[in-house]
Amino acid sequence: MTTGTVVPDAPQAPVRPPGGAAARQAASAASPAAAVGRESPAAVTSPAGTPGGVEEAWPVDGPLVLGVRHHGPGSARAVRAALEAVRPRALLVEGPPEGDALVPLAADDAMVPPVAILAHSVDDPGRAAFWPFAGFSPEWVAIRWALRHDVPVRFIDLPAAYSLAAAADPSWGDEEDELHPGDGGERALRIDPVAVLAEAAGYDDPERWWEDVIEHRGASPSGGGPAPADPLLPFAVLGEAMAALRETYGHGGHPRDLVREAHMRIQLRVARKEFGDEVAVVCGAWHVPALTAKSTVTADRALLRGLPKVKTETTWVPWTHRRLARHSGYGAGIDAPGWYAHLFDSPDRPLERWMTKAAGLLRDADLTVSSAHVIEAVRLAGTLAAMRGRPLAGLSETADAIRAVMCDGSDVPLRLIQDELTTGDVLGEVPDTAPAVPLQRDLTRLHRTLRLKPELLERELQLDLRKDNDAARSRLLHRLGLLGITWGTQTQGRASTGTFRETWRLRWEPESYVKVAEAGVWGTTVLTAATAKAASQAMSSTALAEVTALAEQCLLAELPEALPVVMQALADRAALDSDVGHLAQALPALARSLRYGDVRATDTAALGEVAAGLAERICVGLPPACTGLDADGAAEMRRHLDAVHTAIGLLPESAELGVRWAGVLRRLAVRDTVRGVIRGRAARLLLDDGRLPEEEAARLMGLALSPGTAPTDAAAWIEGFVGGAPGGGMLLVHDERLLGLVDAWLAGVPVDAFTDVLPLLRRTFSAYEPGVRRTLGELVRRGPAARGPVQKEAGAPGFGAGLDEERADAVLPVLRLILEGDA
Repeated sequence: MTTGTVVPDAPQAPVRPPGGAAARQAASAASPAAAVGRESPAAVTSPAGTPGGVEEAWPVDGPLVLGVRHHGPGSARAVRAALEAVRPRALLVEGPPEGDALVPLAADDAMVPPVAILAHSVDDPGRAAFWPFAGFSPEWVAIRWALRHDVPVRFIDLPAAYSLAAAADPSWGDEEDELHPGDGGERALRIDPVAVLAEAAGYDDPERWWEDVIEHRGASPSGGGPAPADPLLPFAVLGEAMAALRETYGHGGHPRDLVREAHMRIQLRVARKEFGDEVAVVCGAWHVPALTAKSTVTADRALLRGLPKVKTETTWVPWTHRRLARHSGYGAGIDAPGWYAHLFDSPDRPLERWMTKAAGLLRDADLTVSSAHVIEAVRLAGTLAAMRGRPLAGLSETADAIRAVMCDGSDVPLRLIQDELTTGDVLGEVPDTAPAVPLQRDLTRLHRTLRLKPELLERELQLDLRKDNDAARSRLLHRLGLLGITWGTQTQGRASTGTFRETWRLRWEPESYVKVAEAGVWGTTVLTAATAKAASQAMSSTALAEVTALAEQCLLAELPEALPVVMQALADRAALDSDVGHLAQALPALARSLRYGDVRATDTAALGEVAAGLAERICVGLPPACTGLDADGAAEMRRHLDAVHTAIGLLPESAELGVRWAGVLRRLAVRDTVRGVIRGRAARLLLDDGRLPEEEAARLMGLALSPGTAPTDAAAWIEGFVGGAPGGGMLLVHDERLLGLVDAWLAGVPVDAFTDVLPLLRRTFSAYEPGVRRTLGELVRRGPAARGPVQKEAGAPGFGAGLDEERADAVLPVLRLILEGDA
């Protein structure tokens, strides 16, 4: 059981029944027809205080055990009807006993399901588990009923202190190879009871069988329908079916279930001593036979003896419908949480209301859907249900009708309905009075102060760091990222590339509450926790790149108390690391940190000294490091070359350093022992900075493309010179001399070497814009005569020779107006 585990009844692999009479009898007993003619376990008279005014006799011999399917609206309605009929003195619910103190919060109007009980280990908050409740969960309905009627509520499942401690034991998990033998000496099989009963009843879809038997029992087409004459009858029938299944496939099915059921029986005995037999139990239907079977206290305690235990804390956290879905990995998941919520919340005409919701969603997506479509879809769904012998149209009928009528037979818009309605993105809410770790309380306070509400749906957030509130939001998101709480992911903004803007994509997941609890070991506030974790990471990191990235995070998160520790660790790692590749990886992060420090008014003097020292060491060590590399090593060094070049341009007061760096690039550009891709890139970087005349660039290209150079080496030089850099294609478009050199070289490549050169050139030129490729192709097609004579006079880098002074002077009045402004 790890972070994100959800506990109630994990999934059980469907097993085909062996055709035994017990399985078929169980399915028959659970069918609607069988339920109609059966006798009730005991007559149910009008409860005391009802209009009948007749004192009710407890309807069963012993406690009333109501077996349910977790998150089933039919089970929820049946539980509510049963509790209204019998009025128990106490209610026991399957769930962790540590949650007993949290039960009163369920009556708070600020508590909006879906919600979950989160239990985590105090010493290891990452070891956690969830117990989710939706508005249509039988357990939630029972708890709310009990709170309204002042009936004590207790959770009786195995305590989270035991289950979290035992999670590391493989035999405690859900693996099917950990099953125990049945009475016949055969291995018991872990099953999905609903799937087995559905298959025995002749259904190929367990959800459709459950809808027919439970969800649509006694319902009329208008959605209401009379209540069953005996509200306890469905539970009696389902209990008999589960007993038959357990007898057929083995008692309990899994050691974990046996331990849990032993604890439930012990808690049930305790409740009977206090309240007598007038106790109602709401639990998974699979456990009903175990709770009603005879067992001794000694035997139950023997199963619990020796279990490990950890100290735990519990709280309520918001949950989502999407996390209740089976495809999310939740053990007790259902296929359609949104559909089930609709069935439970719609008092009448659920089909018509559902079709109306679907039509509204399609209209919002700019699809044409009219009222006539809704009427026809309702009629078609009802007709399909009648043809298929179903009491009411279910999810499959509504989906087929929507696809045919509203979606014109297409599955594309239907997937929108399945995602937004059938599953849904509903996020619950929890009151502020719910217990929480101090870090969570500080984070909640920051949410309100910064007006940054956690939301399930992903949204984009644009921040302007010149504004105080946006700067504070940025600091919070960076601090959370350092703590491992990935609420937001920084992306490249569309509107601006300035350093004063940031773009974030925000999405709050329920598992983030576990990460908050886990990060609580670092401090009680977001600031202190991020500071402590940054300092700890700085001391434990061994790689220079890790420390430089951490320094950048500290500046972005504005952690002044952590920065001295990080800077000391950075200086120590930089002094000991002699690998030029590591230094080249570290420098860009430092340069970005200095750049952001200027924007955020952060003191980065110490960081600048370290960055300058790294740049000096790179200038000394890079030329020897580029010698004797293979193709892969040269490609990686080319990337380092680009990153270092950009970083040196960002460093403050880098004029002298820039001259020295230009000298390094010149040595690389002319050194024959350096791979062509590096020499070509060095020449291109010099040309872009105006430090290499065009004649010299043409001379270097001519040398690289000379007949004495192997074609593959020449192609690598071209890739380094014009590939993978902004404006590489435009350089060839405007400088006909360079294009002519490339054209002449390519035309002279021998036939036997052309197949080796072609893949490299295709990769180089395929990165250009389509318009640039088209222009280059047109220039090559026309030939040298159409392009005109080669220009001899040097011009601006990347452009034709000569300068039109009259056209250049025309822009001066506009520039003067912009710069002077109103002055």
